[in-house]
Amino acid sequence: MDVMRKIGHNEIVEITTPVLITWHDGNSRLCGDFTPLNNYTKVDRYPIPRIPHSLEKLAKVKYITKMDCMKGFHEKGVKPNSMKFLRIICHMGIYEYTRMPFGIKNAPSHFQWMMETIFEEDILEGWMVVYIDDIIIYSEAWEDHVQYIDRAVSKCTPINLKISLKKCNFGQQELLALGHKVSGGSLAIDHKNVADVLQNPLPRNSKYMQYFLGLLATIETTSKGLPT
Repeated sequence: MDVMRKIGHNEIVEITTPVLITWHDGNSRLCGDFTPLNNYTKVDRYPIPRIPHSLEKLAKVKYITKMDCMKGFHEKGVKPNSMKFLRIICHMGIYEYTRMPFGIKNAPSHFQWMMETIFEEDILEGWMVVYIDDIIIYSEAWEDHVQYIDRAVSKCTPINLKISLKKCNFGQQELLALGHKVSGGSLAIDHKNVADVLQNPLPRNSKYMQYFLGLLATIETTSKGLPT
């Protein structure tokens, strides 16, 4: 998958600087600092599902499968007339994204809309939860579960939506999903999320307050005394 392409110096409209993000698993991902673009971007109001609502469904079933999109936001293409706004500069030249990059303000909402459009029927039938690039299948009966997995995969193949097998967990009775340990009708907080909250200093500005509230949201479902 070609995520970016190099352009000539005569085609420059706007450029931004690259940012290398290191994830908790040690892998790195190239992003752009799209702050100027985000400041002028109209907010996409498409809703992201609330984690507590999704966990309520998962906590009541016996079998759960979690599948993860291989390239995340990069699975979504960018319209040609928008590529000129998604350019980064580095020592090797100027590049523009041909796939939706990380760091764009509306990327999560737009990706959520895309995924819910693809799997709309499955979500409405009540055996799938989609949270951005996570596809979670749940059922009480094993026979149904196998059929649901097959149906989900069959929708990914024609549109070239790639799934990362190393990040998949098939037919589990206990697994980590949406920041929680889900097991046979019970929920528990992922201890890593608790550690993230405890290790972060108290917020001193509005921007960091938003980040801190996001951390609290990951544990609100199973913690008494936190706002919902």
